[in-house]
Amino acid sequence: MKAIVSEPSPPAAGPPAPSITPRTRRLLEGPILPTLLRLAAPNVALMLVQAMMSAVDAFYVGRLGTDALAGVSLVFPLMMLMTTMSAGGMGGGISSAIARTLGAGRRDQADALAGHALVIGLGLAGLFTVTALWGGPALYAAMGGRGATLEAALAYSNVVFSGAVALWLLNTLASILRGSGQMLVPALVIIGGELIHVALAPALIFGLGPFPKLGVAGAGLSLVAALSLRVLLLLGYFLRGRSLVTPRLSAARLERALFGELLRVGGPGMVNNVLTNLNVMLLTGLVGPFGTFALAGYGLGARLEYLQIPLVFGLGAALVTMVGTNTGAGQYARAERVAWVGAGLAGGLTGAIGLLAAFFPEGWLRLFSTEPEVLPAGMAYLRTVGPTYGFFGAGLALYFASQGAGRLLWPLAAAFVRLILAVGGGWLAISWLGAGLPGLFAAIALAIVAYGCTVVLALRAGAWRPSHAVAAASVPNLARRPAGSPT
Repeated sequence: MKAIVSEPSPPAAGPPAPSITPRTRRLLEGPILPTLLRLAAPNVALMLVQAMMSAVDAFYVGRLGTDALAGVSLVFPLMMLMTTMSAGGMGGGISSAIARTLGAGRRDQADALAGHALVIGLGLAGLFTVTALWGGPALYAAMGGRGATLEAALAYSNVVFSGAVALWLLNTLASILRGSGQMLVPALVIIGGELIHVALAPALIFGLGPFPKLGVAGAGLSLVAALSLRVLLLLGYFLRGRSLVTPRLSAARLERALFGELLRVGGPGMVNNVLTNLNVMLLTGLVGPFGTFALAGYGLGARLEYLQIPLVFGLGAALVTMVGTNTGAGQYARAERVAWVGAGLAGGLTGAIGLLAAFFPEGWLRLFSTEPEVLPAGMAYLRTVGPTYGFFGAGLALYFASQGAGRLLWPLAAAFVRLILAVGGGWLAISWLGAGLPGLFAAIALAIVAYGCTVVLALRAGAWRPSHAVAAASVPNLARRPAGSPT
């Protein structure tokens, strides 16, 4: 945590650097709401498509039986950890660093940051592959996997994490583009890949046409194949010179300072992702002793909560870029206004989804399972936790905005609070109070409310103001430095 509070003083506010592009200038000077919505629109569309595709995956796997569905539910938290870490944790750090650098008028440094980001992505992909292949059996067993459920979890997990490099490269390249303000291209490429995945998955799962019947492993293979195709398309875009920022490593030299600038925000962001996913893993472990049906029902309910993350990410990616660019230029008051607008939009959207799920839980659950034993746990979860989704959405939006500003102390603290209240409170409700699953779900709801309120109150109290916060850029006073001046 020391790195979060020991950076140099932020640059003084001033006019944008003369070397900025028209796209960057729009982020610094355009009207906030229209500019934010224009940036967010491709990402929101992307996330809606991904949410639907995730639901389709569960629909197909659910046709293989309860054991297959429960097995994929065990893998889902670790898979979402990798996804959110590559896209929102480290990915947000990449976008933030590039946006702040462009806001300060340093395009050459942005190219170098992009090159170093690819190195980080490759390293973390290898770490996830080794961890999942080596530790997966013990992890899924600790979360309640037994017999056929554990076999299904491993069949899916081994395929997905063997192809982890494809996911990391995809999200790293997309984050580089988003940091420069280019949202449309990565959205179109990723949406196209999702459509390929949803067409290929049933063929590999059920053995349609010339394809072999691979069962639950087929869902994983389809995912990896679609991810690899998207990586090739984005690499082609960069090679054609169409991007404002081009990954570069000068004479293949790696610089510690550039890794530090990326990890200064990406590191705490990944810690936040770990806390979020650890929260779900531990809660899944608390549900496991109630049986396979309860585990499957809870997994379906929690899946809707998880889907709020990519949905808010659609807006959050725009917040990272817009807040980061304004922070890099020293425009702190405007950066805060952008954050509040984003939090209001995210809280309203996720709150509406949560209330809809609370009033009509069966509409969501029956998309994946019609077994009557599975429904009670899922319905109890959605009716208790669904009404709190608005707090989660607002807090998560401010987390992304804080990434853009390079100030993650309070969002990280809020994630710790949520973990303690949800897991600790849930354990007390089950073990000491005998409240069973309803008590666990009440603890989860309380934790989400505390998470959102902590982040909101911290920003209201001035957590971003220079006297309380981390520096906006690694080099002071860049916003006032003329283009081409020495660094």
